[in-house]
Amino acid sequence: MNTSPQVSLDKSRIKRILIRAPNWVGDVVMSMPAVEMVRENFRSSSIAVLARPWVIPLYEAHPVVDQVLPFDKGNGYWGHFLEIRRAASLIRSLKFDLAILFQNAFEAAFLARLGGVKYRIGYKTDGRGFLLSHGVDRDGAILRQHQVEYYLHILRSMGWEAPSKDPLIYVDDTDLNKIASLLLSSGIREGEFLLGLGPGATYGPAKRWPVERFARIADWASQRWGARVVIVGSKGEQKICELLCHYMKQRPLNLCGETSLGEVIALIKKCDLFVCNDSGLMHVAASLDVPTIAIFGSTDPRITGPRGKKTRVIRHEMPCSPCLKPDCSIGYPCLLAIEPEHVWTEMQSLVKRKSSEKASSIY
Repeated sequence: MNTSPQVSLDKSRIKRILIRAPNWVGDVVMSMPAVEMVRENFRSSSIAVLARPWVIPLYEAHPVVDQVLPFDKGNGYWGHFLEIRRAASLIRSLKFDLAILFQNAFEAAFLARLGGVKYRIGYKTDGRGFLLSHGVDRDGAILRQHQVEYYLHILRSMGWEAPSKDPLIYVDDTDLNKIASLLLSSGIREGEFLLGLGPGATYGPAKRWPVERFARIADWASQRWGARVVIVGSKGEQKICELLCHYMKQRPLNLCGETSLGEVIALIKKCDLFVCNDSGLMHVAASLDVPTIAIFGSTDPRITGPRGKKTRVIRHEMPCSPCLKPDCSIGYPCLLAIEPEHVWTEMQSLVKRKSSEKASSIY
């Protein structure tokens, strides 16, 4: 056991569990196997998740989660203080027996302690070890593992069952119906090949393959497959998506910044193929079992790559890889070395495989 327990924990007495969610879409998706294993280890307990508003749809649709509690940032220092006080009061009123902290910040442990949760489990990061009843050591070995294993390790350190598995997320029926209507009103019929593109990446330009190259593969898919192309991303990525539209010869459906997270999840579920950078939407697509091609630049797919049988990672190894930097002082050679033809070859391979699987299922 890689924990430093300050008090013994009797699983049979745990009735109410609070999970503090990670703050970003990709991290939430990668933590989902651990969330599911919390349910496996505490079948009769209720599970609530404290989460930032922008990731809440990932939990609302998940069957193992009983309750979702929003935790906003607050407006300014005073607003943030008031939000912490509100959240702590809510946690205290709900009388949780156990808090499992998948978010690494000091604040997560402070909230759980302030909220009167007796058992508080998480990594001993950000100087918060003294606030945890069961602090988990974070050594070099766990930092070299995939993030899915990183979250599962918290449970394993307690001696609880937590086998490795790929993330799986769920889609809300209301969002599916909205997206079906939206696609139909945009002239995209059921059964047409739908190619999804995610050209953005919040981290920085060292994770973004050039948009003109995204345009090239999108036009090839339109011309050679008769594919319809849909572009997705956050409001902060709208300029990138508009530039992609400018470079394309065929007219795509640009929904960047126009959908909620729940709706974009439903939209990606409708895609026959999704091509993107290393991003939260990459993890969404992979966890929906959508054929996914992920283009990597400065980051390490061994740590944050998509998990799933229908995923492909395209990456050009450089002497400086992975630098993990948001920007590049030498001109992004790792990204520029990835030609559209390389990505197109992987797209053809995944589509061929999907067609073969579909044909096999008929017989």
